[in-house]
Amino acid sequence: MKLLQGFDSGELKLKNRVVMAPMTRCRADNQGNVATGLIAEYYAQRASAGLLISEGTYINDTASGYINVPCIYTEEQVEGWKKVTKAVHEKGGTIFAQLWHVGRLTHPDLLNGKEAIAPSAINGHFTAYTKEGFKETKTPREMTTEDINEVINDFKKAAANAIEAGFDGVELHAANGYLFHQFFSKCSNIRTDHYGGSIENRIRFLFEVLDAMSDAIGQEKIAVRIAPSLDQTFGIVLDDESEALYDILVDRFNDYKLAYLHISGFTMAATSDPLALVLSTAKHFRSIYKGTLMINKGFNAQTANSAIEDDIADLVSFGELYIGNPDLVERFANNSPLNTNNRETYYTGGAKGYTDYKFL
Repeated sequence: MKLLQGFDSGELKLKNRVVMAPMTRCRADNQGNVATGLIAEYYAQRASAGLLISEGTYINDTASGYINVPCIYTEEQVEGWKKVTKAVHEKGGTIFAQLWHVGRLTHPDLLNGKEAIAPSAINGHFTAYTKEGFKETKTPREMTTEDINEVINDFKKAAANAIEAGFDGVELHAANGYLFHQFFSKCSNIRTDHYGGSIENRIRFLFEVLDAMSDAIGQEKIAVRIAPSLDQTFGIVLDDESEALYDILVDRFNDYKLAYLHISGFTMAATSDPLALVLSTAKHFRSIYKGTLMINKGFNAQTANSAIEDDIADLVSFGELYIGNPDLVERFANNSPLNTNNRETYYTGGAKGYTDYKFL
């Protein structure tokens, strides 16, 4: 099974093509939002994956959209992540940090009472996970040029922090309606300066961040996640320029030696076959992007292997399957039954439903 064979692109060397997708788990329930020993155990349990991608980690104190997420902008937080990467590397694993800013998809309760920041002052009409549960988002404050420059610098610093913490690379979260996606989309970006209007202007922020991060850690340690098909959720709706924007965006990625491009097939638009949609999306971008391509959305061992065998993608990431099956690679290799996930513990604290799933 090619899915279980090694992969070497030059920039990225992995023992298999099975990737654990980034998943928010809300276990950093401490005052400093520091990664803990329990979080280290969770990732180390799953180190047989070719690559682990961490849950999204906030790059500054304006980035938060969920409670109890481990962050990466203070020295204490970097020290916490060192426990995680050390535990993963001791098990022979490879791990990237996903860097995250939610933009308008938050609530003042998560920002010490402050307004959210976003490309434009438009409410995404979604929800944010607070200590009192999910709350409706509020209208954000439009980012000034100074705000934008500060966030660019914070992404650069977060990338450097990730490498200092022992991560093998970083994935930039530009999907699922968060800050970069908000710059891309007409429904969330009505700016009239050089960050709004034309497609070139709406993708400018992402490439300024990429350039800054590249200066800090090198292009080959950077990956990007996008969701070209995402529609009618996370405050995003596709528009008449979405297809052209993503074609231009992905083609521009060919100017960089990225570790990989990660395409999420998540969407809430009506479709009878989400897997077929992501495969179609991946085929389209496979013809544009010349680097390593990873895809995600509802795969099992057989469909993932077929996608790789058919050269639709090089790597496949698995989300929910990795919650309940820390030894997912071994289960795939032995064609073994999978554990059943406990959905009620996805975002709760403690080991239950986190590190207590049984191995083969």
